[in-house]
Amino acid sequence: MTHSIWGYHPAAGHSAGTDLVGFKVEAVDGAIGKVDEHADDVGSSYLVVDIGVWIFGRHVLLPAGTVKRVDRDERKIYVALTQEQIRESPEFDRAKHVGDADYHEQVGGYYQSHRA
Repeated sequence: MTHSIWGYHPAAGHSAGTDLVGFKVEAVDGAIGKVDEHADDVGSSYLVVDIGVWIFGRHVLLPAGTVKRVDRDERKIYVALTQEQIRESPEFDRAKHVGDADYHEQVGGYYQSHRA
């Protein structure tokens, strides 16, 4: 069974309305950054992650479908991507990420092609 790249997988353990800002993000091969913002919109859920640890001030848009697990006790989000896949993702565009279907299709397509 597949699910939308823009929706949380039922087994991820995320409950709509949970504030994820400040949670650390863990790629399959180590820490990658922290959540700056997120949205639980149906069909358009996402995380904006600050990966400034790697590149000063860089942010990436991660569709909710990339999340494997949310650990509220540890305040960590585990994603099904490597650090390199996240660093190589399309440039985050704050002006386009809400309401631009072409941008969402570009970002979603990138992550869809990197799904395990």
